[in-house]
Amino acid sequence: MSTLYDLSANAVRRIYDARITTPPVLDAASYFPGAANFATAWPAIRAEALAIAASRMQSVPRFHEIMPAQAPISANDGKDWRLFILKVYGAEVGKNMAACPALAQVVSSTPDVLSASLSFLAPRKHIPRHRGPFRGVLRFQLGLSVPLDAEGRPAAVLSLNDQEHRIGDGQQLLWDDTYPHEVWNHSDDMRIALLLDVRRRHMPIDMQVLSHALIASVSVAARLRGVA
Repeated sequence: MSTLYDLSANAVRRIYDARITTPPVLDAASYFPGAANFATAWPAIRAEALAIAASRMQSVPRFHEIMPAQAPISANDGKDWRLFILKVYGAEVGKNMAACPALAQVVSSTPDVLSASLSFLAPRKHIPRHRGPFRGVLRFQLGLSVPLDAEGRPAAVLSLNDQEHRIGDGQQLLWDDTYPHEVWNHSDDMRIALLLDVRRRHMPIDMQVLSHALIASVSVAARLRGVA
């Protein structure tokens, strides 16, 4: 199944890579104006994420338990990467939306948001270098509870196309996860972030049509697997 996923992802990437050549990091004001809504709601979103971490952390699934094909990047070192999913490619997870009303309100009122998850990265967790499959969406990341290193910098590091990014509390980044990337939590504390998949703007019409079809198929697959 992992091999089939890799072959499918590579085929999709080749199509998009030939038509869309934007850089790894994009301007949120142009490509995701809704980012401002999440930045404004950051304190409330952070409080809800901390409540989830305190009350039900062990019931939040690990990424590879949701998507077994992702075991090589989720189960690689025995340390947890857990995702509390509120929305999957348009399909809302009702009980999780209800548990985070402030976040749910912003997600529901921002049409470009296709997927939304709270990401809990265990101490010393390393997510190996990999690429996302689909340039028709962009990744938005908002730091919620990010530990600091001895120099006072965010201890969680995103290496994106060999460039280092440290996304601290209340800070955000809009990026293209089809570029090679990996993540480290160089601390003894959990890192919590909000991860969104958002619809890419400014695409050629043929890519818009293809993206609509792929998003619809992923949504159906998520419902069939019981994710949403």
